[in-house]
Amino acid sequence: MRHIYTSIDIGSDTIKVAVCELFNNKLNLLAACSTKSNGIKKGLITDVYEAGESVKKAISEVEEMLGINIKKVITTVPSYFATFNLREEIISFEDQKTIDGADISQLLDIVSTKKSSNEKEIVTILPIDFEANGEKVIDPKGKISKYLKIRAVVVETPKKNIYSVVSLLENIGLEVVDISLGSIGDMNSYRTKDLCSKIGAIINVGYETTTISLYNKAILVRSSTIAMGGKNIDNDISYIYKTSLDEARKIKEKFALAHKKFADINEIYDATDKNGDIVKINQFEVSEIAMSRIEEILVLARKEINLLTKRNVDYIIITGGTSSMNNFSIISQDILGDISSVGKIRMLGVRNNKYSSVIGNIVYFINKLKLKGKEYTMIDEEDEQQLIISKSTANESMLSKVFGYFFNE
Repeated sequence: MRHIYTSIDIGSDTIKVAVCELFNNKLNLLAACSTKSNGIKKGLITDVYEAGESVKKAISEVEEMLGINIKKVITTVPSYFATFNLREEIISFEDQKTIDGADISQLLDIVSTKKSSNEKEIVTILPIDFEANGEKVIDPKGKISKYLKIRAVVVETPKKNIYSVVSLLENIGLEVVDISLGSIGDMNSYRTKDLCSKIGAIINVGYETTTISLYNKAILVRSSTIAMGGKNIDNDISYIYKTSLDEARKIKEKFALAHKKFADINEIYDATDKNGDIVKINQFEVSEIAMSRIEEILVLARKEINLLTKRNVDYIIITGGTSSMNNFSIISQDILGDISSVGKIRMLGVRNNKYSSVIGNIVYFINKLKLKGKEYTMIDEEDEQQLIISKSTANESMLSKVFGYFFNE
């Protein structure tokens, strides 16, 4: 059985889809795409038909790349009004026994039945540690004990946040295998052993919103959202140069820099305004416009971090599509200090940070399977035979060895 997983992130600006394969404990990308989304505003579905058509288009692109039918997916739900509660549960056994994946699954099932209110649903459970025979461990499998205890962060969100996404995907013929928050995916895209011992934050600068998430030992504990993102930069450029939003976005992505310090006043971009006339834009001026808005977003994000915790954070990682602008790391350090950096996804073919959530949630799903001692794949035998194997995922290829994503559990 080939271990293949599909993840989808339904954003306000784009639908991101990634298909990966786990082979020899390495995660390799098979296909990824990003298509324009419609019917979604600030992460929430506003038009079911348009949103469904957008998702179908993204799925179709990946299916065409691989020559298979996508039937099962992992997805994310909006983090608006998400709550994070610490919970402890314990199960006892008649006699001492060797703890296995079934015991862990049983304990997690008990936790998952205890919602804080009828208006909310549990999105996921983030284990902090387990206790068996007086010893606290991250993975208790193989330990001998008469009981198993868990400490976990239970993530809950309003029912509508989950049902709107799940029903949308089911209505177009997709089975939702697992759900998570984008912030959990972000951490799993960048997690290292070092981060697992620290307190820090990830700022995801999306198109319409920016999500600020706080982590303790790489476990998501709090999150908040501000209603600003890359679109605000587009609006500013569009207003000043009287261009369409699409043209303003091209200027931002292809020409503007996140920090004016490195811009060249003599570098000129020929843009087209709303009347069809050519307007000449110099790089310094448009970079100054972008920089002003980025500064505002990061200052607000820093205030949110201070509201989420009174403790000093050890790191701040910036991600999201907007963070891919040139020189973004320079301005982030100006505003947030030397502890900040722009995230880098360590996978061939996925260099843009807009994929951090969609890739990270595959990592998260696989880690959950490992904890429970289970195996799973999202394609059937027929599709497995038809699968077009990418050169970068050949079992013993050099690219597989160099770019495989290693799991260090």
